[in-house]
Amino acid sequence: MKPRLNPTTIAAYCQRRLAPYFSRSEVMAIERYLLDLLATRSFPPYRGQWIDHSLLADGTGVKAQAIRTNRNHLQPIFDALCRALASEERVPAVPLRSPSSPSTPPVGRASREKPKQKRGRKPRPILDRPPALWEAEVPDGTFAESLRREIERHGETMYHLSRAIEASGLPCNPKTLSDWCSASASPRTIGSLRTVAFIERRYGLPDGALKVLLPKQNAAPRGHLLADITPSERRRLVWHLPDDFASRPAAEQAEILEWVRTVVISGSTDYRRYQAAATQQRYAVRFRHIDGSRRRPGSRALPSGDGGVVDAPPRLQKEMDDLLRFKTSTLTAYGFQRNGVWNAETADQKIEHLGLMFGALVSSPDSEVQGFGADLATLSFGHLVFPAVWDWYLQWRERRRGFYTRWEVDMLAIVLAMVRADTGWLRQNPRLALHLAPIPGMVSEDDVERARGDWAAACDAMYRHGRNRIKEIDRVARIHRDPFEPILPILEADSPVGEYRKITEEILRLMPDERLYPKSAAEAVRSFLLLRFGLHLGLRQKNLRELLLCPRDRVPTSERALEDARRGEIRWSIREAGWEVLIPAIAFKNATSTFFADKPFRLVLPDIGGLYPMIDAYVSRHRARLLGPARDPGTFFVKTAKRPSADAAYNQTTFYEAWRLTVQRYGIYNPYTGRGAIPGLLPHGPHNVRDVLATHILKQTGSYEQASYAIQDTPEMVAQHYGRFLPQDKATIAARILNKVWEAA
Repeated sequence: MKPRLNPTTIAAYCQRRLAPYFSRSEVMAIERYLLDLLATRSFPPYRGQWIDHSLLADGTGVKAQAIRTNRNHLQPIFDALCRALASEERVPAVPLRSPSSPSTPPVGRASREKPKQKRGRKPRPILDRPPALWEAEVPDGTFAESLRREIERHGETMYHLSRAIEASGLPCNPKTLSDWCSASASPRTIGSLRTVAFIERRYGLPDGALKVLLPKQNAAPRGHLLADITPSERRRLVWHLPDDFASRPAAEQAEILEWVRTVVISGSTDYRRYQAAATQQRYAVRFRHIDGSRRRPGSRALPSGDGGVVDAPPRLQKEMDDLLRFKTSTLTAYGFQRNGVWNAETADQKIEHLGLMFGALVSSPDSEVQGFGADLATLSFGHLVFPAVWDWYLQWRERRRGFYTRWEVDMLAIVLAMVRADTGWLRQNPRLALHLAPIPGMVSEDDVERARGDWAAACDAMYRHGRNRIKEIDRVARIHRDPFEPILPILEADSPVGEYRKITEEILRLMPDERLYPKSAAEAVRSFLLLRFGLHLGLRQKNLRELLLCPRDRVPTSERALEDARRGEIRWSIREAGWEVLIPAIAFKNATSTFFADKPFRLVLPDIGGLYPMIDAYVSRHRARLLGPARDPGTFFVKTAKRPSADAAYNQTTFYEAWRLTVQRYGIYNPYTGRGAIPGLLPHGPHNVRDVLATHILKQTGSYEQASYAIQDTPEMVAQHYGRFLPQDKATIAARILNKVWEAA
């Protein structure tokens, strides 16, 4: 007869058979999972004859890919557990008598036999509140030390405490408590945290006295039961849910979920709601970039007229290539003239905007996009000279948004530059008229013939029409995205920079233990440096994310090489004995601004607020952990390299999401969890830190000139776009100066 499966067998199997294929923490997680199943008599999840990889990954915290790769080593122990549980269910509750045994004992025999009794001493009774052997203060130190001390203080053993926990209805294994007390593991699931709360109540400790000592980790507890919620949304929600979420009333759970979705995830501004709805409706013609790459590599080409993202046909793509070559090449082709050049970022933006316009034209009127339904194969850039095309697009955008904005003005500015006399690309390419075809309901056959007959006149007509439309839209255009709204609680503070600094302090407060969670600690340090660099440098997102790293033991990159790369670098300055940031003027969006005067931007970061120790730790340890096996892009900030995303370099979208995620986790105060630094804050990106810096200096000095120094721009730009300088702020500065007269008296 085979021996019964028990915790010792499970532990031995995990240590001998699984240790060569999983890390120590993963083996312990799988072992705890198996022991919990055995203790609760629960069957593991299966999909057919194999264990379910995704559900097992959720239950253990081990990556699904690792489980899938090593399933042949996991399958035997899970099969053995199923057999053991199934055999227990078949064992009858009362042993049956054998057929040969007598139904009654022989006469006189029962009186001679005494009832059998268990040997050894009786088990200690389980008390609801065991008395303490000595008085003690609130637990401090590490979680493991405090738990051991409390068990000893109440005269118990780990085994007796586990019996008390099981008697209360909570699953527990003595080995789990042993791991907690030896600091080889810590509670990480919702069920484990319930056990910790039970121990606190049983030993008469204040609520959270032991929980607060748990090692910090950059991840939410596992085990939240969220029905009817997709796994992707669950990953975003669980960080912001309280640990006792499952035990709260259904109405309160719904209230918490609504608050998290509205305030933390999407941001409760009108623009964010509009943007969230608009992103669900995908429409665009996808053009190749000037280097030959597609704008959205992961999207699927859809047939014309069905909405979605469609690939540009060859002729339309060739016209886009000609436009990009005209606007980005160092020298124009012989016989052509132009006014202004697009850099790579501007070219990306124009490709996207024109792709959206063509996408609206080809989308079906019956789809959610409610486009025009034009035939993609007949479209050409030559159609942009027809006022009817632009009038339909402008009105379509106004219907979707509800009003006109500066977007429409900027789009009209693009076509005005294209049809302008002497330098316009469309004006200088009359051959595009040969590609024109009628668009039923928008461009007639007569319109096409007139444009072919006199291309210059068609361009002049569009130029006049566009200028008139710009004047009309300028008169009624409204601001949809208020850049100050997400950070209003910060801008209204007396010291906006001091208020924003609270987010970095919250990161330090919740910093994971590097010994237990090295990658989580690395991500937290990166978040800390991300915000601190933004507050000290005031750079635009592009300059910050492309900042190169030169370690202390390497010779700094020459200024000429940085100019060629159009990037800055952080390096150790021996002369200043500090970390120096050097960015050539040509790398900035406003390179011709009077702020630079053709000189590079140079700033030595201050050694305050623990900045230098964090930089040294990040450069020496944390950055390498984030990179893993991925290729080093050379930038200071790198992504956490994972299998789906092996590229460690940030792009515009991922850098924005990294900043936004940091604000969501550490910046927004959550009344249900107590985490977060600033009540009323909303999610935002790195661009808002420039508003914070400019507003802070305006409130302190009242000088637009000094505020412009903090963000490498001009006083006019600060006044128009960055500084929030209200009349009461101006009055406060004046009163502060005038009040000194009375204070002196």
